[in-house]
Amino acid sequence: QPQPQAQPKGRELFRSQRKESEGSVDCPNLEFEYGDADGHGAELAELYSYTEEPELSHNRRCFEEDFHTQVPDRRWLELDRAQQKAYVMRLLDGLEVVNRDKRLRVARAILYLAQGVFGDCDNEGDVLHWSRHNSFLLYQLGTFSAFLELLNMEIENSQACSSALRKPAISLADSTELRVLLTVMYLIVENIRVEQETDPPEWRTCRETFRMELSFPVHTEEPFALLLFTMVTRFCSGHAPHFPMKKVLLLLWKVLLFTLGGFEALQAMKVRRREELGLPPLPEDSIQVVRGMRAASPPTYAIELVEQQQQQPQQQQQKRSHRSRRPLMKQDSLDIYNERDPFKNDEGGVDEDENDEVDSGIEGELDLMERDAIIPAMPAQRPPIERVSFPKGLPWAPKVRQKDIEHFLEASRNKFIGFTLGQDTETLIGLPRPIHESVKTLKQHKYVSISDVQIKNEEELEKCPMSLGEEEVQETPCEVLYRAMLYNLPQYMIALLKILLAAAPTSKAKTDSINILADVLPEEMPITVLQSMKLGIDVNRHKEIIVKSISALLLLLLKHFKLNHIYQFEYVSQHLVFANCIPLILKFFNQNIMSYITAKNSISVLDYPHCTVCDLPELTAESLEAGDNNQFCWRNLFSCINLLRILNKLTKWKHSRTMMLVVFKSAPILKRALKVKQAMMQLYVLKLLKIQTKYLGRQWRKSNMKTMSAIYQKVRHRMNDDWAYGNDIDARPWDFQAEECTLRANIEAFNSRRYDKAQDSEFAPVDNCLQSVLGQRLELPEDFHYSYELWLEREVFSQPIRWEELLHCQ
Repeated sequence: QPQPQAQPKGRELFRSQRKESEGSVDCPNLEFEYGDADGHGAELAELYSYTEEPELSHNRRCFEEDFHTQVPDRRWLELDRAQQKAYVMRLLDGLEVVNRDKRLRVARAILYLAQGVFGDCDNEGDVLHWSRHNSFLLYQLGTFSAFLELLNMEIENSQACSSALRKPAISLADSTELRVLLTVMYLIVENIRVEQETDPPEWRTCRETFRMELSFPVHTEEPFALLLFTMVTRFCSGHAPHFPMKKVLLLLWKVLLFTLGGFEALQAMKVRRREELGLPPLPEDSIQVVRGMRAASPPTYAIELVEQQQQQPQQQQQKRSHRSRRPLMKQDSLDIYNERDPFKNDEGGVDEDENDEVDSGIEGELDLMERDAIIPAMPAQRPPIERVSFPKGLPWAPKVRQKDIEHFLEASRNKFIGFTLGQDTETLIGLPRPIHESVKTLKQHKYVSISDVQIKNEEELEKCPMSLGEEEVQETPCEVLYRAMLYNLPQYMIALLKILLAAAPTSKAKTDSINILADVLPEEMPITVLQSMKLGIDVNRHKEIIVKSISALLLLLLKHFKLNHIYQFEYVSQHLVFANCIPLILKFFNQNIMSYITAKNSISVLDYPHCTVCDLPELTAESLEAGDNNQFCWRNLFSCINLLRILNKLTKWKHSRTMMLVVFKSAPILKRALKVKQAMMQLYVLKLLKIQTKYLGRQWRKSNMKTMSAIYQKVRHRMNDDWAYGNDIDARPWDFQAEECTLRANIEAFNSRRYDKAQDSEFAPVDNCLQSVLGQRLELPEDFHYSYELWLEREVFSQPIRWEELLHCQ
């Protein structure tokens, strides 16, 4: 009688201990929808640091002082469109003045318009509405072009650079002009980029015009994104430490998102490109498949194992009689849940990489509350028939590469016939019936990617440059950007990774590292504890936003370049790998990832546009510590998924890079990331674990069977891929160096053929006809006829002709 009462007490004790432990198992399902970016208001709010808040009222004063002298007794919202245009044109004329302070005041007035004339608005919705309205108006009147000229001037302002270099500590004041210019440009780009159903037709036309203007530059030789990339490299080289890097990176990301297109646009482009190449349609829409996935439960920990042991009778704990208990429990588990039994002990036990963790279930297992409810009922009777749930089909259609079919047939012919037929996949004579069926099944699921076609075309162009002639390259925004970035691309990648390293929460502050906090630190450092707390939150938020923007723009570049041409993608990938991107991302994940995703580094009452229309409550240490009420931090979860996707793109089908994951001991780091109950994040973690399982050894696979089961459930199947056994014929360690060298040679040949125009002279036709060569008119210098006779005498008549030398020449 007393024992059943003691069990709940023990359970409560261990549950409280578990909640206090790092990365609590009670992580709820995160209601997170992955997309191109966060909500419109949230994206605008992240542009401003909390230390910049006083500048909002400064912008308002600059506008109102000028506006009331020009349009007395009127509000901006009361003016008709013609009057608003006339006033903006007057402001733009003010940007032409020589006086720097006057120019800055006019720029601030324009910034206030782009911020939504919040002084005349009653709520946040009105501010966002007028911000969009004014951004379209400002763009139509040429504001973006005017600010682009001013930005170029500020970048080349050597006085500001030398002043910043001399200062021991750089603060907000050093980047005032740049921040105002970049903020206006960001607001115009972001407000025009975001589409809404209520947009009038002229706004849609305006959006397409602006996209074309940013993608295909008319007045300059390079797209706008390249200017921002140049700012990033100058900042990292130490020549311009006062550049406001967060704003530059956010603007760069949004410009790439606007000009190249987001993830759904990419999917549509991929479908269209496959049609153009005559390839069969995609087996499924990957975005929709991932959205429909259910999050899995995280691995169980040692503290929970003790709880499970407490629920069993003492004698079963000591004996662990597997023969008497397990078959029955396994049968129950199959009948009731069609999944593993969530209550049984797993003698496979402790992970060899993480002794504090027992991986007893990553795939769908019951929540703890459900478990408490079911335990008493199970021994008594079988649950009702309604509880039965049959397993659904696997989420992905399997894929087979041409190479896989060739390997399968090569092995089969060697085994049954004793010789091979090279790349012939049609001849099946002499092979037994089951092999015929296998080949038929493999061909049914054969998948030819756009990259395969591009690689094949490139091989043909390299072999026959004369007969195939000039390649027709489609002038897409992606192609224009790659051509512009090509020669400085390694520096751009190194600079982005340097900033990412400095912004990572695992990085230690070093004296020689780059200072990414120049545009968040105030001129006067905080005095009170409250001010210090506020600045601490601001600095952490600042770093999170930088990680978000870099991870998003790198992923966008990789995906678009891969669709445009596989060797453009490989060029970027290889330079990321050379710049140590793989260990950097693993270093980023080598932290308490749950605490990073649930971080409360935001003060919602200070966020734009809330702080512009609402009276701010008095901030206290308690309110700052409490943070917001959100279940997780959207930007941090977004960043983690982006970084995992980048890591997948860098390592997919690259054995040498997969070995880097093994060498850097990524398996325990990635397994800890599975604590986050979000389906998309778990999918990309499982993909990274899948590609390296064959190298981790039999003992690791045996100890992590539940993780292996989750990989089987959630990751796409490659029919001939024996990832779970480690018998891969391609995984020869001596081929790793050659793999990267061959890839590099192919990339250099592609870049040289397509973009290095000096090489064209090698294939120019040679004129061998004596008559036409002698008949060509040559441009001779003016003084030629004065010295012609002298030249003839010295070079021709006075030289003896040695006819016998002609015989030796042959």
